[in-house]
Amino acid sequence: MQSIFAGFRNVSFVYSGDLSSFFLWCLFILSLVQNNVITGVYPASPSSWLFVVIAILATMYTRSDPSMGLIAKIQEHLPVSDSLSIQCRTVVSAVLFSTLLWFSLIFTMRLCLKQLLSYHGWMFEQHGKVSNTTKIWAAMVRIFSGRQPLLYSYQGSLPNLPVPTVKDTVKRYLESARPLMSDSEYERMTTLAKEFESSLGNRLQWYLKLKAMWASNYVSDWWEEYVYLRGRGPLMVNSNYYGMDFLYVTPTPIQAARAGNTLHACLLYRRKLNREEIKPVILNVPLCAAQCERIFNTTRIPGEETDSLIHWQDSEYVAVFHRGRYFRLWLYHAGRMLSPREIEQQIQRIMDDPSPPVPGEAKLAALTAGDRIPWAQARKEFFSSGVNKRSLDCIEKAAFFVALDDDEQGMRGDDPAGNLDRYAKSLLHGKCYDRWFDKSFTVVVYKNGKNGLNAEHSWADAPIMAHVWEYVMTTDSFQLGYTEEGHCKGDVASSLPPPTRLTWDIPAECQERIERSLAVAQALADDVDFHVLPIQEFGKGAIKKCKISPDAFIQIGLQLAYYRNRGTFSLTYEASMTRLFREGRTETVRSCTSESCAFIRALEGGEEVCRRLFRTAAEKHQHLYKMAMTGGGIDRHLFCLYLVSKYLGEESPFLKEVLSETWNLSTSQTPLQQVELFDFVNHPEYTTCGGGFGPVRNIHANSQIHFFLLCAFHLFSFVCS
Repeated sequence: MQSIFAGFRNVSFVYSGDLSSFFLWCLFILSLVQNNVITGVYPASPSSWLFVVIAILATMYTRSDPSMGLIAKIQEHLPVSDSLSIQCRTVVSAVLFSTLLWFSLIFTMRLCLKQLLSYHGWMFEQHGKVSNTTKIWAAMVRIFSGRQPLLYSYQGSLPNLPVPTVKDTVKRYLESARPLMSDSEYERMTTLAKEFESSLGNRLQWYLKLKAMWASNYVSDWWEEYVYLRGRGPLMVNSNYYGMDFLYVTPTPIQAARAGNTLHACLLYRRKLNREEIKPVILNVPLCAAQCERIFNTTRIPGEETDSLIHWQDSEYVAVFHRGRYFRLWLYHAGRMLSPREIEQQIQRIMDDPSPPVPGEAKLAALTAGDRIPWAQARKEFFSSGVNKRSLDCIEKAAFFVALDDDEQGMRGDDPAGNLDRYAKSLLHGKCYDRWFDKSFTVVVYKNGKNGLNAEHSWADAPIMAHVWEYVMTTDSFQLGYTEEGHCKGDVASSLPPPTRLTWDIPAECQERIERSLAVAQALADDVDFHVLPIQEFGKGAIKKCKISPDAFIQIGLQLAYYRNRGTFSLTYEASMTRLFREGRTETVRSCTSESCAFIRALEGGEEVCRRLFRTAAEKHQHLYKMAMTGGGIDRHLFCLYLVSKYLGEESPFLKEVLSETWNLSTSQTPLQQVELFDFVNHPEYTTCGGGFGPVRNIHANSQIHFFLLCAFHLFSFVCS
């Protein structure tokens, strides 16, 4: 089967109605079937079925019965037919037995692999000191992992997220709360926790274990619905995040050309994604790839009580916003993908279009930037029929959204640092009406050729989009490239139809709703004080030379900065991924610990034991991070217990207090260079600040990030001295 379909992997097409597209569409369906078969039998291969059949038949011809009588039993139950001789019935029985044996072997291999992937002891071993158990485990994983996996090959073998015991979660919670509470507060919370553990907690845990028995992941569906989709505040700033372009390099200053390569690179990634040709991410063990399924063709639909995520199987076009107008840009023609040069030409056609926006059109996307209930009501009232529904459907069913911005951004001019701040702030919220915040992601291309993205958060976490964006940036610069004049490479077909202008009929009442949503969004955007500080003096390599985890170093630096700024410590959120498990998303690392507080107090007091305390604090943080990754976190378990208590109508003072705690510091980290398309070491100018989120809480500390930078330098000089 693999050889039959091997030639289809280089075909790019989308069915658009003509005969050639229909033929290619049929090939696409066959290719999907092939991938489903390969993934379904992994870690075995389809060809292994033939090997098993031949082996069974060969042993039968040596007058031995490998089935121990089962082949004869199968033969007895075959329907009698004059056209089948006894020998043919024996062969059919042997083939049926071989097939059953083959499926049994696949099931056994997947079960063994699932058990092997449930072992996480390797994460807790010291660097360079690998135990014999881990060595044997690693060898067994290689044996049962198979070869040449597709993107989703490991999904059926990933373990389910375990449900921690109530006792362990309560113990770890109290440990995390101790440095943030006075003795009396801690004693009261301990009493509440013990009461919960000995009574209601066990009952709630029973329901949670029941869910874990039938759900792929006992957290993720509730997390998506109650944390993201039921949020009624603006997505902009509060939820959506941004990704940046290269800091010091702009491959071309021509806006349409940069858009051409960027959009074409996005299509190349989508083609690899559809064919499952993207390699699964493996950190000694494979990570769950379920979040990749909704990267493209996905939109968040507003509702009055809860939003919903809609994903379409495919889309042939993108929706483009330029100077208050909306366009449909087809990315395929005559069954083939448009070249970068052709997309550039189409983008230029949009930019040259002199038509003005109709009343209400220019700021229409502000509805997606404001509160969700007004947007849901306006969508139902004004966009449920006629031209408005058709145009809205066009945007929502697009592969993704594209914003052509008239501003120039990036590290430029006499104030590169200030311009970098404005660049990131623009990507986070723009003008509040020039990003479609409901789309899975919006590609932003600026007038001077800089680009970036804004991504909706409910469908997946930032590392998924970071992988896409790094692929797009590197493919744009190192694979596709530009001509000497700065234009995209390739030829242009003379028969390309122009982009289609979307039409709207927006009444005055709807325009008022748009203005109200814009006012809400603008107030939120104006309240964000945004700073991006690239640190060039040292990085993770220098920190690692001191035998310190860069993540632990940054987290302790944040605690030091906050303490010096406020004179106290704060509950601190750091996101950790749980993609070692099927459909895993994130867990919380509570990085303000008794160990980090002890180090900071000693440092401020000038004590000589600081270096030892720092090492202890860093090791503690690493342990907490690994616990969160391996299912031993606190907050997701407590969150699910709380949801069960609300469903049962039970009140828990302990859970109520825990879930109402304030996170003054919310931090996250996404590793750069997830793709290996070029060498950052030999091309240091092609670096990026990655991306970021808006603040989760307004703490009115405008200078705090600058203060953190000073504290980071102090900490680095202290650690490495």
